[in-house]
Amino acid sequence: MKVLVLGASGGSGHAAVEQLLAHGHEVTVFTRQMDASALAGARVRWVQGDALDARAVERAVSGQDAVVVALGIRENPLRVRLFGPAHTRLDVRSAGTRNVIAAMRKHSVRKLVVQTSYGVGSTRAKLDFITRLFFSLVLKPQIADTELQNAAVAASDLDWVLVQPVHLTDADDDTPAFTSTVGETGAMQISRRSVGRFLAEAVDGATFLRQTVSLSGARAA
Repeated sequence: MKVLVLGASGGSGHAAVEQLLAHGHEVTVFTRQMDASALAGARVRWVQGDALDARAVERAVSGQDAVVVALGIRENPLRVRLFGPAHTRLDVRSAGTRNVIAAMRKHSVRKLVVQTSYGVGSTRAKLDFITRLFFSLVLKPQIADTELQNAAVAASDLDWVLVQPVHLTDADDDTPAFTSTVGETGAMQISRRSVGRFLAEAVDGATFLRQTVSLSGARAA
């Protein structure tokens, strides 16, 4: 299968590419900054472009069988809240994902896997008070854009899977996540590697089509 990944410079996206390659797929990495040394191989193709450039996204989507979106802002969240992002537009998640959806419709690509965040859309009401406060005080503009992204995917007619991880860590751990389609959670931290593993599995499988999947750490025995 030919799979396009947007957001592969981030931890989850990078891990998803590794897992997709391990599953035998051909992967196109769409990124603003070329770093082919980071993920090299005969089944990896690097395409330089911006997710906010609809024409560039359309060219990258053409000929693919599936698309994984793991877009985000890799800057200090408090700085982003106070001054705005320095290198990435604040609406990168929603605008980039809308470009992907339009391109997929045009080129008849059906499978779309999108990483958003636990606590938006159908899981919004399940946030604990502390996390809700953190979202409001520090992540408010980014969460607002993620809400728009989440809604755009859910409203599309594609074969989508919305992936909502809880608090992300950089732990070197890719054990299977605790998954739920009704917002239940296990441990409230999960590694980006585990998220990447699930993103790749969602490309292959049909279990979670047109569903929102919460990802969290394993539940205590």
